[in-house]
Amino acid sequence: MFVRRIAVVGTGYVGLTTGACLASLGHRVVCADVDALKVARLRAGQVDILEPGLADLVVAGQSAGRLEFVEGARHAVADAEVVFLCLPTPMGAGGAADLSAVEAVAQEIRDVLPYGAVVVCKSTVPVGTSLRVAALLGRDDVAVVSNPEFLREGSAVRDFLHPDRIVVGSDSPQAAERVGALFTKLGAPTVLMDAASAEMVKYAANCFLAMKLSYVNAVAELCELVGADVTSVTEGMGYDRRIGQSFLKPGPGWGGSCLPKDTHAMVRIADAVGVDFSLIKATIETNARQQQRVVEKVRRAVGSLAGARIGVLGLAFKAGTNDLRDSPALAVAELLAFEGAELVAYDPQITRPLVGMTVVDSPYTAVRGADAVVLLTEWPEFRTLDWALVASAMSGSTVLDTRNHLDPDALARAGLVLHGLGRDLRVPLPDEAA
Repeated sequence: MFVRRIAVVGTGYVGLTTGACLASLGHRVVCADVDALKVARLRAGQVDILEPGLADLVVAGQSAGRLEFVEGARHAVADAEVVFLCLPTPMGAGGAADLSAVEAVAQEIRDVLPYGAVVVCKSTVPVGTSLRVAALLGRDDVAVVSNPEFLREGSAVRDFLHPDRIVVGSDSPQAAERVGALFTKLGAPTVLMDAASAEMVKYAANCFLAMKLSYVNAVAELCELVGADVTSVTEGMGYDRRIGQSFLKPGPGWGGSCLPKDTHAMVRIADAVGVDFSLIKATIETNARQQQRVVEKVRRAVGSLAGARIGVLGLAFKAGTNDLRDSPALAVAELLAFEGAELVAYDPQITRPLVGMTVVDSPYTAVRGADAVVLLTEWPEFRTLDWALVASAMSGSTVLDTRNHLDPDALARAGLVLHGLGRDLRVPLPDEAA
């Protein structure tokens, strides 16, 4: 494999993982960011993102002299053969992806790119963005390639180094092959295609996953009404190889940095060409309903939410991360607070104050005096709590497990009433069974 000089612009989840992993494959990588303090921290080996293995790769890459961090994109690309744009594309007005960061960097670097360089759009962008970037660059000698990322927060390093596939799209086959060759060492299938198709792949994949999650949440609601157990149902479904086991767990809704903005962006893309993508619209609506459904369950448990004290376990959008972006846990908490509930929350990775709730440093503090407890993020440590201590600290006795994460027997022994999603998790107490 040829060693390439690579620049990575942006050091968020995607950019930092991309840069550190490419350096681990032997390439020489310069990562750029506009935040001087962040650059200084990364140079010191300090990684603020909670991502297994990432900090170790950053330190190892710098120690080996294959990874460095600079302030400003122009400094990073000066002698780069390949430039990865790993920039935020948040949801803009009306749900469309905001490409202002991508466009600004393209204009910033166009006159300092080396002759024959390749610019790679790693960010999730709408169809046509590669053409837009090429126009902004205005360089006939510089090819633009789409190489969408498929990294899950909490396992981004593993996903990068052990990918299901590498997708590379460009209207220049030579440029596509050049980018694909960067990943040869990974031994993954490489799918070469045109740029528009590569840009669509990421949206199509993420929207499909969102639909699967909304589907299982709707199935869970149905299971509750007909007396079925969603856990058994999804186990039976998952053995079908056409369906698979993944993304078949009900929860308080889906969120994070990708699915919400990508589903809305897909709707906008479809609307722009006259396609009524009602399936994606229903997926989004079902997700919003799921969060309301969790609130309804809490309301039934405590009566009026006005003045009710609710202990909240988990705030991150999923376990293994410290990411609050579009967290369904926060969405549910905001709905509870809107109805007047007093929220006391604990998350092992979230310590900063948040609007509408009190964030504490212990789960036992969070449940003290609570009329009900709601588990919203599936942190492993919640399974092993001292539930007898929790029961003695609570004012009420209801625990709503929105992840079907807890052991029903353990909570029943503590005298707590456990409710989940898609099944009746309440285990009768000995006197009730008699």
